[in-house]
Amino acid sequence: MLRAFLLLTAFFGFTGVGLGAFAAHGLKGRLSSDYLAIFHTGVTYQLVHTLALLGVALLSTQLSGRLVGWAGGLFALGIVLFSGSLYALTLTGFSKLGIVTPFGGLAFLGGWLCLGLAAWRLS
Repeated sequence: MLRAFLLLTAFFGFTGVGLGAFAAHGLKGRLSSDYLAIFHTGVTYQLVHTLALLGVALLSTQLSGRLVGWAGGLFALGIVLFSGSLYALTLTGFSKLGIVTPFGGLAFLGGWLCLGLAAWRLS
């Protein structure tokens, strides 16, 4: 689990920084300020949950049980669904993609819930 979560952390961290730079330099004159703000929200949530995923990776070496693994999986899924749908929405202008975003938010919430439950079960 450690290796998988660290690889996901590296991938999401790398792409989050790259997409943030892309938005700041490559999209600034091409997207409306509203769409740039939406794209920025996607980058912010991706990078915040990348750090959460790093924490989960480190915790997976210390805590047994499935909750930590579920937290990491849900954080990764949340990045793909939440941030990915915001990127796709802003780059394509296809507003119906916004229906996917709340499912990513629910995945983030589920990840935090699993992490909290894992902490609750500590003796």
